[in-house]
Amino acid sequence: MGTIKLQNIRTYSFHGCLEEEALIGSDYRVDLEVKTDFRKSSTSDDLKDTVDYVLLNKIVVEEMEIRSKLLEHVAHRIIVRVFKEIPSVSRILLAVSKLNPPIGGDVESVTIEMEEYRS
Repeated sequence: MGTIKLQNIRTYSFHGCLEEEALIGSDYRVDLEVKTDFRKSSTSDDLKDTVDYVLLNKIVVEEMEIRSKLLEHVAHRIIVRVFKEIPSVSRILLAVSKLNPPIGGDVESVTIEMEEYRS
């Protein structure tokens, strides 16, 4: 098995329970890690034999564009889509962070992490 990591994917999105968050938006950071089998791609040197990280980034960006009240909801959508579109992924570890969240304090970010295995 091998691991592919996309770290610090930055988006400007409109997630949150507050009406202001839907109007103003905020900066987000997404970290995605997937497990897959590298045995074939490590010898073939062919993109079709591995997980295309361009597609992974596209999935994250597209799902982050769809408003959710909860970070857990958008994270779940990302996970479902990765498993659906990339059959060779066996495990996903995903972190979604809202930077400078409006929680009435000096907080750099709030992060949720989800880990799922293909069933």
